[in-house]
Amino acid sequence: MPKFTEELADYLERYPQTEYIDTLLPDINGFVRGKRLPASSFQKIEQGCYLPCSVFSLDITGVTIEEAGLGMTIGEPDNLCLPLLGTLAPSATDPEKIAQVFLTMVNEDGSDFPYEPRNVLKPIVERFNGLGLNPVVALELEFYLVDPERNKEGTLQPPIGCVSGVRETMGQVYSVDGLSDFAGFLNDVNQLAKSQGVPADSAVAEAAPGQFEINLKHGDDPLAACDHAIMLKRLIREVAARYNYEATFMAKPYEEHPGNGLHIHVSLQDDVGENVFANSDGEDSVLLRQAIAGSIELMPETVALLCPNVNSYRRLVPDMYVPLQACWGHNNRTVSLRIPVSGREDRRIEHRVAGADANPYLTLASVLAGMLYGIENELVPPAEALPEADNDMPLLPHRPADALSCLARSQLLKHYIPQSYIDLYTVCKRAELQQFESHITALETSLLLKTA
Repeated sequence: MPKFTEELADYLERYPQTEYIDTLLPDINGFVRGKRLPASSFQKIEQGCYLPCSVFSLDITGVTIEEAGLGMTIGEPDNLCLPLLGTLAPSATDPEKIAQVFLTMVNEDGSDFPYEPRNVLKPIVERFNGLGLNPVVALELEFYLVDPERNKEGTLQPPIGCVSGVRETMGQVYSVDGLSDFAGFLNDVNQLAKSQGVPADSAVAEAAPGQFEINLKHGDDPLAACDHAIMLKRLIREVAARYNYEATFMAKPYEEHPGNGLHIHVSLQDDVGENVFANSDGEDSVLLRQAIAGSIELMPETVALLCPNVNSYRRLVPDMYVPLQACWGHNNRTVSLRIPVSGREDRRIEHRVAGADANPYLTLASVLAGMLYGIENELVPPAEALPEADNDMPLLPHRPADALSCLARSQLLKHYIPQSYIDLYTVCKRAELQQFESHITALETSLLLKTA
């Protein structure tokens, strides 16, 4: 019996009321595309289903960017999409009646379709494996809960607490009372995550009203870690709606409050499971320093992948716990590469540049590419940045056009992420930027209508 058929049979035994299966294929923005298949089609899922390859050149609104070359110019072809073993789980929408499974797209010869973000990450992981190393990763997602009703100015406002019945007006970072006010929501998120096999760990109240962070436990399967991040975002939105909230992973929902980050923790294990980022005496290893050096050198070329939307760059402002330069340090949240307080077994790099709106697969591909570049070329990092110290390091690109130009001119990243994918991504994001920049905002009208 085929392996997925076995997995499906076991699932249906545990969830006999299942009526539909949602097939999930994350696009360039991390937004899930796919189909809902009825019970009559369950046995056919093993053979896969078909979706147009242009799903990987959609803009944030779901419109195909024809200039990317995956749409009408090649006849809008369908490609086969196969289910991924181990990803079948209850859907957040209706766990008893709807299942979900991730898909991966393949070419006619069965090889990986190169424009799927998952298949951008996969070869980088394999290159680490070829060196006898395996990345161990953990993702941290920040998000806001907001009231579906806007305030009198028509802008976002924080939620009303489930227990207190009072609207939050100020943040209390790490407040346990803040968590208690939303305990029902957080408990439902945790229970649904367990049923889906998503390794959600601690929940933290962040520095702004209605802002939270949920950490995913570290694991030795980088692809699965990104799958879990996609699942976590979907289930958080679903549970939020049940409590009459909206959950947003926008990088910067409020001008006056900190943005939402996607922090990536990475360590490397050798073929016997030892963490190679620390020596036997617990000190930083040469490999750790090489990984830091490569990450810093590649970082400017990756910003467009880590900050994919116009709003992403609103987050890149001083004094908001967002790094503006390629730098590193121990136990220092102002740097882009933080080495947390850790022992020999858990020595790791925390990459802090990406926003929560970033595609997890492309983010992790960017992070691992930098580390791999440093290790393969035995690079030496610059001096450690000191907290609050002035330095002469150049700013990372902090405007979307600059970041996209830096990506398009990539001389280093293209050895890890294919130039063909860099070209497709750049075309898609430049089209989005052009659409945004052609829009006349209310602020422009207010400032210039009678003065220009």
